[in-house]
Amino acid sequence: MTKPLANRIALVTGASRGIGFATAKALAKAGAHIVATARTQGGLEELDDEIQKNGGSATLVPLNLTDSDGIARLGAGLHERYGKLDILVGNAGVLGPSSPVGHIELKTFNDVMAVNVSANFQLIRCMEPLLKQSDAGRAVFITSGAANKATAYVSPYAASKAALETLARAWAQETANTALRVNLFNPGPIRTRMRATLMPGEDPATLETPEQVAEFIVALCTPDWTETGKFYDYKTRALMSFRSPA
Repeated sequence: MTKPLANRIALVTGASRGIGFATAKALAKAGAHIVATARTQGGLEELDDEIQKNGGSATLVPLNLTDSDGIARLGAGLHERYGKLDILVGNAGVLGPSSPVGHIELKTFNDVMAVNVSANFQLIRCMEPLLKQSDAGRAVFITSGAANKATAYVSPYAASKAALETLARAWAQETANTALRVNLFNPGPIRTRMRATLMPGEDPATLETPEQVAEFIVALCTPDWTETGKFYDYKTRALMSFRSPA
């Protein structure tokens, strides 16, 4: 049976748990070689074990994404080893504080922006040349409904995801005439550690799992996917276009 992502290289950030872990597994199952990054070595090793069980392969890269030089070195390493990158899944993110805007320290705000926005900016800078070497480069960034709802008490997170969406959309426009496709994916409420932190009283059994979400993310990573600059809303299973406020 032919695997749709055979011979493709996929970089997944935040791959040690949750949606990143599940997406890396699903991409590997579809045939891709996974380059998995996360801060947690143990979580990456668990991922590698799971991928190998299913006959796949992975390269583990322990990396804090606030290390912009580390991202640059990763890009250089991928260029030297593979000469291309086919898939980028920008999943890594932090929730930050749950507090009124005026109670949040500047450093805390900046820490959230560093992971959720600046790290993805650096990934785009360093991985774009490699993605353009692919015959069907695909980039998917994980966003949140908090971005457009401007959710109260999680303002750094909401602002960072809004900034990420604009960054990705601008990049999609810049690369619209190339083979690269850039899209955003909103998983909605999913059974993850981040969700449990935000909603501690919620029954996780009422939520869908990262594994269910991952199958839809994989679809956006295939060569058959042709849309760019769009927003996929998992809860409604709808592909949406952005538009100016009424």
